[in-house]
Amino acid sequence: MPDVKPEAVVEQGAIVGEGTVIWPGTVVRSGAKIGENCVVGRLVYVDSDVLIGDNCKIQDAARLYGPSAIGDGVFIGPNALIINDRNPRAISPDGSIVERGSWNRQGANVARGASIGAGAIVQAGVSIGMWAMIGAGAVVAGDVEPYALVVGIPAKRVGWVGEAGHRLVSEADGVWRCPVSGNAYREGAGGLEGTVG
Repeated sequence: MPDVKPEAVVEQGAIVGEGTVIWPGTVVRSGAKIGENCVVGRLVYVDSDVLIGDNCKIQDAARLYGPSAIGDGVFIGPNALIINDRNPRAISPDGSIVERGSWNRQGANVARGASIGAGAIVQAGVSIGMWAMIGAGAVVAGDVEPYALVVGIPAKRVGWVGEAGHRLVSEADGVWRCPVSGNAYREGAGGLEGTVG
């Protein structure tokens, strides 16, 4: 059974997996799906059509707008925001109200093991690669490669991180090594590849 705390709202039609904890003040909209063994902090908003994998940690006051897909083991820091509209308007040129179904909602895709820092903003339609790390307060306007460490406004890659979450150290011939786990990675034309030894 999930553990939905009092004062959390999980709408009918939302799915919450076994072992997941949802803290007070959080709203999970109908059509959202949260996997198993997740922790969803206080005052989080999970929009309809948001899919969240297993073993995720979503910290207080994060906002996730659909149709975003969050992979297994993703960390989303407090006050992080994943938006779904690149051209927001309240009204059309003729002055009529823009209804929910009349704009092109674009969710983000966040791959397995990635981390999004506190207060970061992820633009609509962006893909974040596996094990990537988004620095606190960054504004992510474009796709992020797997294992990339990105910071700033707009976010730019400033290094690489491994699965342990530590910045990798450059060695000879395009090899990068984690100072904590000792795992080595090779940098190629398409970015950083998984462990090589």
